[in-house]
Amino acid sequence: MTAVLYDVPGPRARRRTLIGTVVGTAIVLAGLAVVLWQFERTGQFAADQWDPFTDPGIQRLLLRAILSTVAAAGTAILLSLILGVVLAAGRLSDHAALRIPSTLFVEFFRAIPLLLLILFLFLGFGDILGAFGALVLALTLYNGSVLSEIFRAGIAAVPRGQSEAAYALGLRKNKVMLIILVPQAVRIMLPAIVSQCVVALKDTALGFVIAYEELLRQGQLIYNNFFNVVPTIIVVAAIYITMNSALSALASYLQRRTSRTAKTSAADLTKVVASANRDLV
Repeated sequence: MTAVLYDVPGPRARRRTLIGTVVGTAIVLAGLAVVLWQFERTGQFAADQWDPFTDPGIQRLLLRAILSTVAAAGTAILLSLILGVVLAAGRLSDHAALRIPSTLFVEFFRAIPLLLLILFLFLGFGDILGAFGALVLALTLYNGSVLSEIFRAGIAAVPRGQSEAAYALGLRKNKVMLIILVPQAVRIMLPAIVSQCVVALKDTALGFVIAYEELLRQGQLIYNNFFNVVPTIIVVAAIYITMNSALSALASYLQRRTSRTAKTSAADLTKVVASANRDLV
């Protein structure tokens, strides 16, 4: 059965769509041209505005900022994944003593603005955690809560027949979760996990408010000294885009690997069943 949500556009509708697309694109390009012209007119693209980035000292400053950003993001992502798994297991538990606290924890930290959480941890426990610890802990609490919902939704998306068949074979719930549900759920929720990891990487820029030496903070030091705001923003944005693209490329690679593994496992299982059927005959 095919569900039709709308009629196929006719020649006139396609023509209007094409005209609207062309006009919209022209407006966007014109606006971009005006912005670039304004930057050029005010000297933001002059050669001397870019000269600081050829200085080895500035390059080392940016390298340290990249390493600090990657360190905070990598630590927070790893801890968030672990916390997300624990919270998802708690929310899926049959025991109210685990399910209710896990639910309250997730809903509480999902509702708090991340910037407010960073400031609270830094101002309240900065002497213990430091800027790095406050930033990582805030990112972990927030992203771990979000990831727990992603994990829970991924497991719930696996067809119920899978778990019912496993229970019919006598498997316990923890075995069903580890052997049947989780491997299938990982492939379903991998894009959402990667998206949240990218969000965690970008959110390290909020360390700016507690003077953590991440990329945005060091960028501010550069344009405060050389008054080249636009070139610095462009360079910092390009670095963020490169890091996020690398993370997305890694995720695509892992997704292809898991897909091949799943196909291989299914093919091997088919061969085993076929062989067993031949033996019975």
